[in-house]
Amino acid sequence: MPENALHEQQIDQFVEDGYLHLEEVVPAAVVAAGQEVIWSDIGMRPDDPASWTAPVLRVLPSDPRPFSAAFDNPRLSTAFDQVVGAGRWQHRPHLGQFVVRLPHRAAPSDTGWHVDESFPAEGRVDTRFDYSHWRVNVLSRPRALLLLFLFSDVGPDDGPTLIRVGSHLDVPALLRPAGLKGLPFSIATRLAAQASASRPVTLATGRAGDVYLFHPFLVHAGQPVAGRNPRLVSQTPLVSEEPVILDQPAEADSPMESAVRRGLATGAVDWSL
Repeated sequence: MPENALHEQQIDQFVEDGYLHLEEVVPAAVVAAGQEVIWSDIGMRPDDPASWTAPVLRVLPSDPRPFSAAFDNPRLSTAFDQVVGAGRWQHRPHLGQFVVRLPHRAAPSDTGWHVDESFPAEGRVDTRFDYSHWRVNVLSRPRALLLLFLFSDVGPDDGPTLIRVGSHLDVPALLRPAGLKGLPFSIATRLAAQASASRPVTLATGRAGDVYLFHPFLVHAGQPVAGRNPRLVSQTPLVSEEPVILDQPAEADSPMESAVRRGLATGAVDWSL
């Protein structure tokens, strides 16, 4: 087993809590190169608060090279193999969309509790950053994980993502009756937020170069920056080679699938597809 592989306690934590925080994953030089690209793309300066014109911005970086280097990391590959299964996830050429949160007098409009959508409704054409017609199903097609790459230090006042610990266990039973078609993002989000309302909340804080692995059903939320520091975080799916498999012996499950099976076992909903 590689030196930086996840140990058994971390695997158990992922199944129980729905997330893992991996520290010091992305080298400092790669982080610095990525920061330069992001600030250039949004047309603002990190040392000039007067240029920060909105509370939240979304950007697909124009130069993928630093972000490809961030993903191509043996420690991450090993973690993905352990959590999702070797050969069951796809390589990414970049980190996808960045969510940049800035200190601003206006409130951001994206702070509700939600689970991330996974696939577009049949016949719909995607538009840039518009996922309102997307859906999510109990097999989490085709999302294996949600990845948060921190490209800035994120403290408690820096708009860290809010996490409902263990909420990923509340979601499978809500999705199962909808079958492979799944639920629209808006309905899945409303039900998941209601079902997980009593879960304890923690913050996705860390240092630039840290990476969070979220179970795809983890309920989370954005929040505004309360302090003075911008927050640069990539939020991107790890795409699976195959969806969750429920008709196999439990001992064959990946940890990601074990959590889904556990959620189904404790949910008070008819599971039949």
